[in-house]
This record gives sequence, C-alpha cells and structure tokens, in this order.
Amino acid sequence: MVVIGAHTPEFSFEKNIENVRWAAKDMRIAYPIAIDNDRAVWRGFNNQYWPALYFADAKGKIRHNQFGEGEYEQPEKVIQKLLVEAGASGSRSDQVSVDASGAEAAADWNDLRSGENYLGYERTANFTSRGAAPDKSYIYSIPKHLGLNYWSLSGDWTMGKEAIQLNQASGRIAYRFHARDLHLVMGPGARKPPVRFRVLIDGEAPRAAQGVDVDEQGNGTLTEPRMYHLIRQPAPISDRQFEIEFLDAGVVAYSFTFG
Repeated sequence: MVVIGAHTPEFSFEKNIENVRWAAKDMRIAYPIAIDNDRAVWRGFNNQYWPALYFADAKGKIRHNQFGEGEYEQPEKVIQKLLVEAGASGSRSDQVSVDASGAEAAADWNDLRSGENYLGYERTANFTSRGAAPDKSYIYSIPKHLGLNYWSLSGDWTMGKEAIQLNQASGRIAYRFHARDLHLVMGPGARKPPVRFRVLIDGEAPRAAQGVDVDEQGNGTLTEPRMYHLIRQPAPISDRQFEIEFLDAGVVAYSFTFG
C-alpha cells in the first residue's frame, strides 16, 4: 500500500516549505507529501475540497473518494478491501479507533448556519465596519449590532487582497455566527511569535465553550501560521457573537471556518 499526500496551498504562507515541514512533523505524518503549489494535482482530480481523499486499486483505478473531516471508519474499510483484492498478506480486519478532536472533528451539520468566510477584500462577504480602505492602514470600529454571519473590525488594520493585518496592539475582530465550532486561520506575520490574544463569546470568557487553542478564560498565543480552534460551544447551539482581541500587533488573519 502506497500513501502519498498532496499539499495544495489555499493561502500564500502555505507555499512555504518550512511551514509544510513543521505541520507534517506536528501532525506526525510519515508518508511523502507532494507540494502542489501550482495546483496541477488539484486540477488533475478536478478537486474542490480540503481535505479530499482518493483511493486507487492495484491497477491505478480510482475506486473511492471522500471529502471533508469525519467518517474516518469508511476510508479504513476501503483500504482493507483494496488490500485484500490485491492479495496483500497480514492485513487487518478490525477497525482502528480514531479520536478526532479539535479541527479534525466532523462538523455538526444539523446546527451549522455559518459558512467559511475570507477576510481579505478579494473574497470577503458581509463586512460591516465603515470606511474599508483596501491596502491602507485604517482605524475601524465595531457597530453596536451585527447580523448573523456579519463581521467587523476594531483598531488599526490594513485590509489586503488575501488577509487583514493588525498594525497596532489591541485590535479586535467580531463575528456573529451559528455553529458548534469556530476556527480562524491566522499567523504572526513578520512579528516574532508569540502573539497573545483573548477570545470572548457574547462579551464573556468562553469557559465551557473554549476551543482547543484557548483556555477557559479565552487566553491563547499565536505561534505559527495555521488554523486555530477557538470555540466549541455545547448544546443547545444558538447565534453567538465571537470576538478576538490581539494584545500584540502584527497578526495576519485569513479566514473563518465553522463546523
């Protein structure tokens, strides 16, 4: 059985080989990873998803595909079936227990009312702060009310094509969402990490709604560019207002995802 991963970057920082090496080590990935910076593999499979799994048999024919997190038992069953067909010896029939936590957990589709949203001006939606100034430093303020799936900024930010960057400490991002999980893709930018931040939900510490990258009081540190799991609210799921305040300048934020 040959396992190969293809890494197709969505953001510019993901094209950096050192960032890929760090992430592979952190996730304990031992198989080869093809760097698909020009999206040749992505286009070859006509792919539209992160993550995407494709399973080929011994003759190279694609027999199964699976998109998104969750349902981890099914890929293992497919692999076992293809190994048996190929005459592999010593293959197992029992299932490995998968403990999917944090960002790897399957989405709560029944309560998901918020979709991915980018923060750079090229692809963002529902930005409510007045006076957006593309590629220029600007001091924003958060309105008194945010509608569901709308977001805003407070403080001195530069909104770029791909992402937003905080120019002065104490800047905030606010987002009204409806989902069990909230993630934010962000990195320290040119600043030497760590970058300190604090998360609030409806103006209070998250406590039981904390994600894996913050404590009960909402405190966290940004150490490398990646997706941070900030909120996992317990049932019942409802509309909530998320805020993140950065105590240090320099952070670059790319997109919100929900699950």
